[in-house]
Amino acid sequence: MMQYSEIMVRYGELSTKGKNRMRFINQLKRNMKHVLSVYPEVRVAADRDRAHVYLNGTDYHLVAESLKQIFGIQAFSPSYKVEKDVAVLEKAVQEIMTSLYRDGLTFKISSKRSDHQFELDSRELNQVLGSAVFEALPQIQAQMKNPDITLKVEIREEAAYLSYENIKGAGGLPVGTAGKGMLMLSGGIDSPVAGYLALKRGVDIEAVHFASPPYTSPGALKKAHDLTRKLTKFGGNIQFIEVPFTEIQEEIKAKAPEAYLMTLTRRFMMRITDRIREKREGLVIINGESLGQVASQTLESMQAINAVTATPVIRPVVTMDKLEIIDIAEKIDTFNISIQPFEDCCTIFAPDRPKTNPKIKNVEQYESRLDVDGLVARAVAGIKVTEITPQTQETDEVDDLIADLL
Repeated sequence: MMQYSEIMVRYGELSTKGKNRMRFINQLKRNMKHVLSVYPEVRVAADRDRAHVYLNGTDYHLVAESLKQIFGIQAFSPSYKVEKDVAVLEKAVQEIMTSLYRDGLTFKISSKRSDHQFELDSRELNQVLGSAVFEALPQIQAQMKNPDITLKVEIREEAAYLSYENIKGAGGLPVGTAGKGMLMLSGGIDSPVAGYLALKRGVDIEAVHFASPPYTSPGALKKAHDLTRKLTKFGGNIQFIEVPFTEIQEEIKAKAPEAYLMTLTRRFMMRITDRIREKREGLVIINGESLGQVASQTLESMQAINAVTATPVIRPVVTMDKLEIIDIAEKIDTFNISIQPFEDCCTIFAPDRPKTNPKIKNVEQYESRLDVDGLVARAVAGIKVTEITPQTQETDEVDDLIADLL
């Protein structure tokens, strides 16, 4: 049986990008290289019209599954590479069509040649290869409009390529073409989904995660790493920023009333994320707030929390029901990680009865008891940045084994 040698990739909305077109294509090429880095033999090349993924013996199905998730790809077609020789081409189309044949199947040959030195033009090639198919399958029917199979034949400088499948890609824009945003990543269900939706529109996200050891465990940090790794399959490597948050949470608990604990905590998180964004040249903050889900997500709470920054805060899931968010979380494979029972910064000191309608003047009064600038500066100075890359399942399992042993 013939083996696929390459996958031809067509771009999505990029085709409309005019002068920026090559910048978008180069970014998509980088993203594809990152995502496909788990397959060491695979090579990626891209030109103005399309990209080519050379399999070099790698299992086509694995690579295709990865390609389906990369934003900026409209569609792709696996191709067979054969010698530019009429007899070889005839044999190849016969083999492909015989393997696909079933009763009543209709087909057409669609040829194109970018090598004009080739002995047959496209019309002649269609006729010759069509005849070869009839020779192998006398009962098959040719059909010019909407056939079951369109077998595409492309004669290029170096070889001929045959393809008949057209597989839908993820669409969207290549990650990194819309600028950078800081994703406030907790261990919950909502923030990874918010990150995914930002990636879809080309935003290069950096994940900001607050850790309060010893109150939050290494398991909670690993969970945030794992969620970030799941997001790398849509556009490549992601910078993960761990923020030390223990001192701030202890200070708030000691010096402010319990009902305002959540509002104050979230205001500090927003300030710190904004400071990190400024240092790392991000343009926006992204979070997983969904209106009315918890006390800190009423409009009054959002207003009190948002008041500490003038930076745009993008909330991709703000209008979604929990079930709609869970649907996406399951689709992007983050749901089962999100429901692991590790406490994060938002839950460790969570009050029984948080304020759902916090008053800004009260919030500011309680903050006057704290060294806000010093606390923020120390947290930002203590950040730890790690690059999270796509990994194969095996390495994840090794990590899990090591974590269990420790």
